[in-house]
Amino acid sequence: MFLTRDGAVAGSGGPDAGVAAHYGNPIAEQRTLAAGKAIVDLSHRGILSVTGADRLGWLDSVTSQALAKLAPGESAEALLLDPTGRIEHVLRVVDDGTTAWLLVEAGEAAGLLAWLESMRFMMRVEVADRAGEFAVVGWFADAADAMGDATGGGLALPVAAPNGIPLTWVDPWGSVTAGGHQYADDGTHPYGDWSWRESLVERAALAGLSGLPAAGTMALEALRIAAWRPRFATEVDERSIPHELDWLRSAVHLAKGCYRGQETVAKVHNLGHPPRRLVMLHLDGSDAVLPPAGAEVALDGRVVGRITSSAIHHEFGPIALAVVKRNTDPQATLTVEAEGVTVAAAQEVIVPVDAGATANVPRMPRLGAR
Repeated sequence: MFLTRDGAVAGSGGPDAGVAAHYGNPIAEQRTLAAGKAIVDLSHRGILSVTGADRLGWLDSVTSQALAKLAPGESAEALLLDPTGRIEHVLRVVDDGTTAWLLVEAGEAAGLLAWLESMRFMMRVEVADRAGEFAVVGWFADAADAMGDATGGGLALPVAAPNGIPLTWVDPWGSVTAGGHQYADDGTHPYGDWSWRESLVERAALAGLSGLPAAGTMALEALRIAAWRPRFATEVDERSIPHELDWLRSAVHLAKGCYRGQETVAKVHNLGHPPRRLVMLHLDGSDAVLPPAGAEVALDGRVVGRITSSAIHHEFGPIALAVVKRNTDPQATLTVEAEGVTVAAAQEVIVPVDAGATANVPRMPRLGAR
């Protein structure tokens, strides 16, 4: 439906293929979206439902987040980790008192559904793919709606509420969640402007949204990068652990019970350091090139990381998120190769070099030392 709008240009590849990348003016769309005056078509995203009396306790037991007491209408973010603590799935969770709704990236639903089915055992739960019935629409709460109305604020979205509770996921990135921990410097963190929501709308109702202003995924990506907000489809690779992306602040509860991968989470947080760290890069725009995801990041000719996301921001110009080696000098100017051009990149620290090792463990004197 959104792709039939005037000026709509579909994403040509990557995680947002199949929905509108922009409608002719991505920079103007950013401003409208950030002001809470536009919606983003995310109808390609996956949606699963979990029903049954044991649903919240079961999800609590297999994920990194404390979900057992999630109240109707309350939102959460959770990670599914492998036994070594690496990220396998990211779940955006909202419960309506009867059903837990899981919002995931495009292409992730089938694999996640199969894994959850394999973990049911004797639990009273049922898991289903619901993307055929519902679609995701994204939006920002505007200044007049700072508390985050679940019904779509001033946009008056027809938010689905099959069990009487509007199904809007409120992104917890705006603050450190209970049981979480932030590695980034609170004084410089841009989370205060991040009021992102994702609402479920019945697919039959999508046509009725034609009168609402829309922004493309390019606008959303630029705002997300500026907010240092990690995304599973872009920042995560086969080695990623939560600490590297500052994801303990919104998706990990450090004091909950055991779950797969918890040993790595606790060990790195308390005793070690994450081997890599997320940074935001301010890119030199003199040559009008934007390094794509996957472009190598170098220091003095030595590769230290890769770009994970990049965009042109309406205020900052060309920016990117990158994952680099932990000990990369945070004061150094890095370089990125793009279209045969070497682009200078100034770092903005998200995860500091000394992240982790929060436990104050006294060092034992060496045997024989005086």
